[in-house]
Amino acid sequence: MTDTRRAAPSGPLPYRGRFAPSPTGPLHFGSLVSALASWLDARAHGGAWLVRVEDIDGPRTVPGTDLDILATLERFGFHADEPPVWQSARIERYRAALDALVAAGHAYPCGCTRKEIADSQLHAHQRNTTLIYPGTCRSGLHGKPARAWRLRVPDYAHPDAHADTHTDTHTDKHTDKHTDKHADAPAHAAVIRFDDRWQGSQSQNLATEVGDFVLLRADGQWAYQLAVVVDDAEQGITHVVRGADLLDSTARQIWLQRCLGVPTPAYLHVPVVTNEEGEKLSKQTGAQALDPERPLDALIAASRHLGLALRDPASTSLEAFQADAIDAWRRRLAQLPAA
Repeated sequence: MTDTRRAAPSGPLPYRGRFAPSPTGPLHFGSLVSALASWLDARAHGGAWLVRVEDIDGPRTVPGTDLDILATLERFGFHADEPPVWQSARIERYRAALDALVAAGHAYPCGCTRKEIADSQLHAHQRNTTLIYPGTCRSGLHGKPARAWRLRVPDYAHPDAHADTHTDTHTDKHTDKHTDKHADAPAHAAVIRFDDRWQGSQSQNLATEVGDFVLLRADGQWAYQLAVVVDDAEQGITHVVRGADLLDSTARQIWLQRCLGVPTPAYLHVPVVTNEEGEKLSKQTGAQALDPERPLDALIAASRHLGLALRDPASTSLEAFQADAIDAWRRRLAQLPAA
């Protein structure tokens, strides 16, 4: 029998990956694809694979599903190398990160409602229909109560322009003083470029495609972008493998990492699973829970979705499938354009 678990390390691991499910329902096939890809990448690199329960969005969290997800992962042969971490137990870390961003002039309070933001622009961001924040509260709340906290992104001027004439200011957390924190940022600072290990070269202009984005929501919930960056940094994550539906968030996370002064991991975004209507398979689009009694069937189907050429597509044990899939993952990575 082949043991695919990682041997006890003699020193710090060069590779640390993770799978981070949200406990809004049971694990489904779309989540399994992401779990399998992240686990295979960690094992193919001889690294550690961690599980983080992203239960930061309290209103969407379904009690008990976190334990159900962890049990399902174990049933499917995914054994984490460290105890799981719950985001709901890390609130003080997010508060400390926000305080640091405010002190550095990177974050400011926002009093705008969603309707006000929508009314201020003619169209939404084409990629993900996110409303592009126009920067209304950058220079102060103008008498409005603070509803949320936002991260300032660099202003953008065409590289051919002589200068960016807009002066970027921020509001101190407790006063109405303004300081010029980003006035000397280069014109192209808003354009974040990175190489995705599966999708290839990526670029996003934060100023024109996103705008200053939320760190702490108006309902008091911590935003995903802040929580995931803080958690990846504190857990020493070196490689992030996840679904391509999160590719659009990556530039924001890289900018936030730069503002916090933490390392940027390597990213790999696998193709998402869609339903018959072409929608991402999710709990909201009717995804069915995995059958814990038939893990191999689902795992083999997930490997096909990832384009893995298994040498034995009719494996009869989890151990045999895992050994075959790890080797197939290495071959698949070598075929990617980004390789």
